Amino acid sequence: MNTDHLVILCTCPNAGHAETISTALLEQQLAACVNRISGVASMYRWEGRVEHDDEVLLVIKTAARHFGALERSIRELHPADVPEIIALPIVMGSQPYLDWIEESVA
Repeated sequence: MNTDHLVILCTCPNAGHAETISTALLEQQLAACVNRISGVASMYRWEGRVEHDDEVLLVIKTAARHFGALERSIRELHPADVPEIIALPIVMGSQPYLDWIEESVA
């Protein structure tokens, strides 16, 4: 079982923020790939209210050792006080793809 790689989920309020964060993570070699999924309808509790927002979901592939730096980078660029940053371990995957992730991050 492999847990050296992560898929990180992060929602952004709009395409502009999603592109800024995606580009920064790739340029800093903290992510190998970032998928941007538009049109995500989010509902969540915030400050005692139920909120409804259209967001862009980032699906970020990286090496687990970069989580701390990646989280800091997102927090610096994200406009939310508490941005969604959730890491899911990649427990299995195509070895050539996992190797490519490894080669693509610093």
